[in-house]
Amino acid sequence: FNKMNNGEIGEGKMVLRAKIDMANPNMHFRDPIIYRVVDTPHHRTGTKWHAYPMYDFAHGQSDYFEGVTHSLCTLEFVVHRPLYDLFVDWLKEIRGEGDNMDDNRPRQTEFNKLNLNYILLSKRNLLVLVNEGLVSGWADPRMPTICGFRRRGYTPSGIHKFIDKIGYTTYDALNDFALMESAIREDLNATATRVAAVVNPVKLVITNYPEGQIEEMEAINNPEDETAGSHKIAFSRELWIEKEDFMEDAPKKYFRMTPGNEVRLKNAYIVKCTGCKKDENGEVVEVYAEYDPDTKSGLPGANRKVKGTIHWVSCAFCLKAEVRMYDRLWKVENPRDELARLQNEGKTSLEAMKEMMNPNSLEIRPVCYVEEYLADAKPLDHFQFQRIGYFTVDKDSTTNHLVFNRTVALKDTWAKTM
Repeated sequence: FNKMNNGEIGEGKMVLRAKIDMANPNMHFRDPIIYRVVDTPHHRTGTKWHAYPMYDFAHGQSDYFEGVTHSLCTLEFVVHRPLYDLFVDWLKEIRGEGDNMDDNRPRQTEFNKLNLNYILLSKRNLLVLVNEGLVSGWADPRMPTICGFRRRGYTPSGIHKFIDKIGYTTYDALNDFALMESAIREDLNATATRVAAVVNPVKLVITNYPEGQIEEMEAINNPEDETAGSHKIAFSRELWIEKEDFMEDAPKKYFRMTPGNEVRLKNAYIVKCTGCKKDENGEVVEVYAEYDPDTKSGLPGANRKVKGTIHWVSCAFCLKAEVRMYDRLWKVENPRDELARLQNEGKTSLEAMKEMMNPNSLEIRPVCYVEEYLADAKPLDHFQFQRIGYFTVDKDSTTNHLVFNRTVALKDTWAKTM
């Protein structure tokens, strides 16, 4: 040991083994390696030590010295536990505590690993993603890291809800990522402020609304929380609406904006579509409608039955924003097994990952519009973009360039799209 530790023995030239039992049915008892030589300087002690303990040898002793009472491991460490216990036995005997082997003894307990479909957890493989630039870093919102989840907008309470749903077992299960999304959605539904945001804009002109007139409409912050209050949103003649909320030739059960059809502008008026304007390529660039002054939200006329409701923001009183639409990083349900299969076919980890990646895992929409209420939004603030999904403010966001990350859609659409 001294020769290994003082640098006389080179790295990889010698190991120190614990003499136990080479015939033991548990292979971890067959004279396991407990020390090896490492010449790489330690980040704290530099080159003071060259002999370093193996995990199995250090784990139980470290727990004992530090007063750790319970150690939680994943299922692959079940077969390591007898060795963990043996090394603690040796230590207690050396310290003269052999007559009370159970006193102040750390215990190792194993649980199932939190495996999720559409998720790859191996640090070795995640490092490839980072080093090869397939993601923007460890904090990329598509990464299964704490900083990635945080930046995506996942909340601690939402993750706790997910864990409570799947339970704690010793069964090595593959959990459905949709259940994780459902728990996050449930948590944010109770806490996120509802706001108007248009992520695929087209202009709506209310032709009979007075030019220059501005009204302030009241918007409820969160219908799930009566104490959340409300805020004001400006209404004007020209609005931004979603392109998907207008169709010139709509099918029978299309209840949004189409010529001759009435829709409700949320928190505002009922309007009737009168037509549209197209550019030289046939793309709709403006939609036209007329409003009914007696149908303002809160007035008796607003009770008229209208099947469709759409959201909007005022062209004159809104903020431009970048919206990053994140989705699952992998397009295969079990990327771990698929990666192994592709590697067995002779592909490198990088080649296999490129083949498995979901090409739609990130869509950046640089020209979106949000209501002015979000001017002071700070990183990690959570919002529900009405009719779209839950979003959080990204760390790249500034007062002059707002950036929002989609945490999760309002509904699980993955199965339909795939």
